[in-house]
Amino acid sequence: MELKLIKIEKPQDVNIILGQAHFIKTVEDLYEVLAGSSPHIKFGLAFVESSGACKVRIEGNDPDLKEICAQNALSIGAGHSFIVALRNAYPINVLNAIKNIPEVCQIFCATANPVEVIVVQSQNGRGILGVIDGFSPQGREEQEDVIWRKEFLRKIGYKL
Repeated sequence: MELKLIKIEKPQDVNIILGQAHFIKTVEDLYEVLAGSSPHIKFGLAFVESSGACKVRIEGNDPDLKEICAQNALSIGAGHSFIVALRNAYPINVLNAIKNIPEVCQIFCATANPVEVIVVQSQNGRGILGVIDGFSPQGREEQEDVIWRKEFLRKIGYKL
């Protein structure tokens, strides 16, 4: 057994969702959920098939985001994992719908932060142990931070 740390390669303005599912049907179900979430969403997705042909299955409505997902899925290489890349939407806009897809087993992260994926390699293949999402804390939230947080959420339309 060998541990690997795989960095997700993506532009700063792209959000990703990394998860695990259990069936090739996931590719089409993810596409339908994402495409139906907003007429403005741009996305790519890739699913790592772990039996049969063992292909990385790729879909989406944006060629650049599809390529980002394909490359990251190949780098991670963990069976039944999937990655979604988003523009013009946040994970919060689609996450519950993705979780409700019957094949989806778990979500490891949903973020725009830098992400590193902790992967274990065995004789059979790879599996995701977890992720490192973003950075370590730089201290406790103070009163001015609370004010900033509340103003920010209202500015971007998530709180009234």
